[in-house]
Amino acid sequence: MTTGSVPWHAVSGFGAHIRASASTITIQYKGKTDEYSLSAIDHLLIIGGHNLHTSVVSHMIKRGSAISFFDPDGTPLAFLHPFGFRTDETMRQMQIQAPHHTYATEIVRASLKSRLLMIEKTSEVLGKDLFYRGEQEIMHRTLDEVNYLIKMDELRRIHKFASDMYYEIMSRTADPELEFRRRTVRPHRDPVNAMLSLGYAMLFGNTCVSVTGTHMNPDYGMLRQGERSLIMDLIDPLKAGMVDKTVFSLVTEGISDDEYECGTKRCHLDDNLIKRLTSKLKSSINQEIIDYNVINLCNSLKYNKIFHIHY
Repeated sequence: MTTGSVPWHAVSGFGAHIRASASTITIQYKGKTDEYSLSAIDHLLIIGGHNLHTSVVSHMIKRGSAISFFDPDGTPLAFLHPFGFRTDETMRQMQIQAPHHTYATEIVRASLKSRLLMIEKTSEVLGKDLFYRGEQEIMHRTLDEVNYLIKMDELRRIHKFASDMYYEIMSRTADPELEFRRRTVRPHRDPVNAMLSLGYAMLFGNTCVSVTGTHMNPDYGMLRQGERSLIMDLIDPLKAGMVDKTVFSLVTEGISDDEYECGTKRCHLDDNLIKRLTSKLKSSINQEIIDYNVINLCNSLKYNKIFHIHY
C-alpha cells in the first residue's frame, strides 16, 4: 500500500478493507489501519481482491475523483468516474481528424530513444556492456529509420521489433533463476514480468487521470487502435524511465525466493515485494511529466502545435 505527495493511492494484494467518510479514506490491512485525507487522492488504484465499501465510491465520485480496478497481474478491468461525464465531442472529432502518422512517429521515436537510453545507462551502472556485438548499431539504425517510414504498419512493425529487442537485452541484468527472458503476455510466469505489469498498471492509472481531465477519448489512439489505445500510446515512452528502471534496479539488488511464488499458470508476488516495488514506483512515476505530455497532446490537437514527448 502506498501514498505520498502524488494525488493517487494504490492498494495491492488481497484482503484489504477500504472505507471512507466525507473527509478520510480508511484502509485496514493485515491488522493495521491507515487513514488518508480524501482530498489528497484524485485517483484510487485497486489491484487484486479487496473489500470495497460503497462509501468509498460515493464520497470519491462526489469529489470528482476516479477509481480504477486491475486484476492481480495488472490487467485494467474498469474505470469509475462521476455520473454524467461524457467525452467531449469536439475533442473526439479533433482526435479523429488528426494526422495520426505524425503523432505515431513521435510516439515510436520517443519510445525507442527512452529504451536505448535505459540500456546505455544500465550498462554504465553495472559496469558492463549489455549489448551483444552489433545490437547497439541496430537499435540506432532503427531509430534513424523511423523518420523515413510512411505507413502506419511500418511504424508498428519497427516499434514491436525494437521493443522486443529491448526486453531481451534488459533480461541480461536478471538472475537466470528468475526465468525472465523477454516480455510475455499475461498471465506471467516469472516475477520480473509480473513486477513490470504492476508498474505499468500504476502508470496507466496515473495517465487515465490526466487524459480524463482533458476530455480526450482514451479509446482513440494514434499508434494503436481500440480500447485504452490512447493511454497505451502515451505511457509507452515513459515505461523505461518510470517503471523499468525501478523494476530492474530491484532485480539487480536481488529478490529472494520467498518474495514470489510461480506456478504453472502464473507468478504471484509476495505482499512485501509489492510494498517495496510500489514504494519505489511512487517516486519514479512522475506525474508532472505525464501531465505535460497529455496537455501537450491536447493543445497540439486544439491549436495545431508540434507534439513532443518528454520522458
